[in-house]
Amino acid sequence: MLVIPAIDLQHGQCVRHREGRIEDEKDYFSDPLRMAKLWRVQDAKVLHVANLDAARNETLGVNIEKIKEIAAELDIPIQTGGGVRSLETIESLLNAGVYRVVIGTMAVRSPELVVQAVQQFGSSRIVVGIEADEGRIRTNGRSLQVDLDPITHALDMESRGVKRFVYTSIAREGRLAGPNIPAYRELASQLTKARITAAGGVSGYLDLLALQALEPLGVDSVIVGRALYENRFPCQKIWCWHEKERVDLSKPSTAPLSS
Repeated sequence: MLVIPAIDLQHGQCVRHREGRIEDEKDYFSDPLRMAKLWRVQDAKVLHVANLDAARNETLGVNIEKIKEIAAELDIPIQTGGGVRSLETIESLLNAGVYRVVIGTMAVRSPELVVQAVQQFGSSRIVVGIEADEGRIRTNGRSLQVDLDPITHALDMESRGVKRFVYTSIAREGRLAGPNIPAYRELASQLTKARITAAGGVSGYLDLLALQALEPLGVDSVIVGRALYENRFPCQKIWCWHEKERVDLSKPSTAPLSS
């Protein structure tokens, strides 16, 4: 089970949010590049960078420069999403050094563009994000609920060539309430080839073990935010989190390059 640390960007800073609402408390680096380097030092093999401003404003904005910095400085794949509404935006992010682009609203609004994106950039570079609440998908930075259930949408996207989904259970996100195991199991059992990255609710290593049991079904990775930022994993006690200001961020861990 691949653990992917999350970096949420707002106004060029690293923030934390709960159910899509920004939290005021900051007990970590506000500089996204330093935060990314810290996760790299702690052996992260992939990073998930969410452009929160773009998700609603539909423009990449100031955060694009931060995303470029992270992609240029780190030697591991960066996936990013938020505000991706066109093939041109996907291309600009890939040209900026991003490895994988997550599209959500665009996949609901213009599913035909998903086919073009997969054909043009390859299925390994395109991910469809599904953000669900009460059995329905939310789009436009989660501000709009559409009459579409996650499974129907995922099966349609899979038929269009999509090989990976990031499935976020909005009600669980940032609450440390545990992942939505039934939802992940149900979706995974319906897909034929596509893989799932789970997101939302992880509170500690027991939740990772619960998700790991779904690996045979195709749930092979998980995005973790708050639990990592709040030092919820025993292994973090032997890392550098409690003295992060003193860490030499120029010396990455032994994590190999990943594709």
